[in-house]
Amino acid sequence: MTKEEFLFHLNGASFVALKFAENYVKDKLTTDFKYNIIFTPPNVIGNMDQFDIYPEDEGIIRLNLTDKEVVELLYRKNKIPVWIDINVLKSSRKSTTFNLLCAGRYTDNKEEYYYNANGSGPFGVKGPTFPIGYKEGKKFRLK
Repeated sequence: MTKEEFLFHLNGASFVALKFAENYVKDKLTTDFKYNIIFTPPNVIGNMDQFDIYPEDEGIIRLNLTDKEVVELLYRKNKIPVWIDINVLKSSRKSTTFNLLCAGRYTDNKEEYYYNANGSGPFGVKGPTFPIGYKEGKKFRLK
């Protein structure tokens, strides 16, 4: 995957996540996007030779990034994380912020991307975090 393709998938997943979140939240979600990246452990099980792993990233969180900064940070040696879960975190008058929870394993093999079969590459769209006591069908405000 090229950097341009990765940026295309990031932008597409962002719009899908925004539309999905609109089903649940009262907040007005704008299309000026910001991102928080959360690096997870690589979950090393079995032979991992096909992946690049960056143990130094584990537990690091990067906040308030642009889409281009996300690409520069996650695109390494022509490889990207095998999965990236994206969900709307918060909204302000100026921007909508997403969390990107990223796998600790990087690959350039599209067959390794968890969500590739649905056309979103490594991106898995998740819903916003529901508040305690959430009732189905009732919209809530993001915190």
